[in-house]
Amino acid sequence: MSETSLQIQIKTLPHQPGVYQYFDADENLIYVGKAKDIKKRVSSYFTKQHDNGKTRVLVRKIKSVKHIVVETESDALLLENNLIKKYKPRYNVLLKDDKSYPWICVKKERFPRVFPTRRVIKDGSEYFGPYTSMKTVKTLLGLIKGLYQLRTCNYHLTEEKVEAGKFKVCLEYHLGNCKGACEGLETEEEYHGNVAAIREILKGNFKDSLQQFRKQMKTFAENMQFEDAQKVKEKLDILENYQAKSTVVNPKISNVDVFSIVSDETYAYINFLQLSYGSIIRSHTLEIKKKLEESDTELLELAITEIRQRFHSNSKEIYVPFKVDLGDNVKVSIPKLGDKKSILDLSLRNAKYYRMDKMKQIKIVDPDRHANRIMAQMKADLRLSEEPRHIECFDNSNIQGTNPVAACVVFKNGKPSKKDYRHFNIRTVVGPDDFASMEEVVFRRYKRLLEEDKPLPQLIIIDGGKGQLSSALKSLKLLGLEKKIVTIGIAKRLEELFYPDDPIPLYLDKKSETLKIIQQLRNEAHRFGIEHHRNRRSKGALKTELENIPGVGEQTIVDLMKTFKTVKRIANAKLDELEAVVGVSRANKVYNYYNKEEIEK
Repeated sequence: MSETSLQIQIKTLPHQPGVYQYFDADENLIYVGKAKDIKKRVSSYFTKQHDNGKTRVLVRKIKSVKHIVVETESDALLLENNLIKKYKPRYNVLLKDDKSYPWICVKKERFPRVFPTRRVIKDGSEYFGPYTSMKTVKTLLGLIKGLYQLRTCNYHLTEEKVEAGKFKVCLEYHLGNCKGACEGLETEEEYHGNVAAIREILKGNFKDSLQQFRKQMKTFAENMQFEDAQKVKEKLDILENYQAKSTVVNPKISNVDVFSIVSDETYAYINFLQLSYGSIIRSHTLEIKKKLEESDTELLELAITEIRQRFHSNSKEIYVPFKVDLGDNVKVSIPKLGDKKSILDLSLRNAKYYRMDKMKQIKIVDPDRHANRIMAQMKADLRLSEEPRHIECFDNSNIQGTNPVAACVVFKNGKPSKKDYRHFNIRTVVGPDDFASMEEVVFRRYKRLLEEDKPLPQLIIIDGGKGQLSSALKSLKLLGLEKKIVTIGIAKRLEELFYPDDPIPLYLDKKSETLKIIQQLRNEAHRFGIEHHRNRRSKGALKTELENIPGVGEQTIVDLMKTFKTVKRIANAKLDELEAVVGVSRANKVYNYYNKEEIEK
């Protein structure tokens, strides 16, 4: 289709909520999106300048637009989600982890069995879940088995067959795990009462079961049936212990979904907690790979729709960290205080830990992959022609011009290479002149590297603004390296990145790993420089006091400082105290220096 035809399509789009679809020249679906106003949203792609390169590529590839109008925004969310899952358009985020999840089935039978399954069969049975791990399922089934004696056999226990004596009790009956419904030893009413209590436990409601067991225990105790009362008490303890472990907030908070999001430049991690009667009955973290410049709000809306569909959640209220638009059927709350805020913080913590674990796993399994990803990201963010595998950062340190020093720190593959760090004492500059100091240090550093034929960095970072950057470039120009090494300056106040001959600074996203690496370089250079500066000041203080004494050398000073700790104590020491440390001759020299006036008298 021609561009004119595309413009006509855009002009005729409706101002209605719905879903829009972008197709390329081969009629392949490349992107699906939802909007409150289809026309406004689609028009925005073609009227504004996009900073993200992938978005610009997408816009260039769009040759036709189709749309589907729906009644509400909720319908648009669901439709968008279904289309993405079905067609997997190239430029949409990837919803990972589409495996089957375990359920707990309460079978539709005369004496229902309760067991785990990964297959949901529409035969009238009840299914609780899905759960995010089989461990959770086994814990719940273990709890249920400890509380109630249910059958595990798959006999077809019709009333006629039981009365005809077709079945015999098995080992489970003799072990006390079953009451023998197959021989009519347990009534249908009693069995269904237990199943009803199990349903409530699976929903997270322990209240009814606790009350029932307390009542039973009291009845047995009153009738002097102490062994039976003890058995019920043990079940009560099991249930109370499980409830204590699973209850994390106010038990009044029930039938609520909690969502939080943590994102970086490439991925977003959305954590989901489902609450019932104050207990977390489900937890899951969804990983989404970004494709364009999706905001956290867009990603969270997409993830909420996907997760609620996947886990068949019908909760009427959700807790989220910021406002999201999910239509009128769900109450959206943004907790600020109390138990609700605590559970939202817990969800956020889970999302962060999930991301940290993912990063650690990548470093263990493929340590080079992490470095390669960061290097590729830095190359793109800083507009470099090659990956900055070797980076050097410079910083000056002085206090009112005294003991001026500079530091050079080196990062290789995104990590500090401390053996390559270098200190510099400023030789040619008098007074607090940061510009001249930077010019001297950069010249000395790269003159030496050239003379020794050592590898040069791909990137130099100067801690300071345009002035320090210009000074560094003067030295690089003298050495013929101005065009060979990319050099940038970073200003502390707003984290602005300055490039030579570019008056407009570059601002990186605060979440950017590139900015974090640069900040780490800058902070490390500052720390290393300050450390050297303090050492020089200390040595300078000693020199003014002790090294000015004729005939007193470095070893004598070290011996005196080890014993007396400070120059003041040395000055006030008695002659015999000094003699005990450094001998008669040198002790006299030190004593005479500090007590010159008294000796002359």
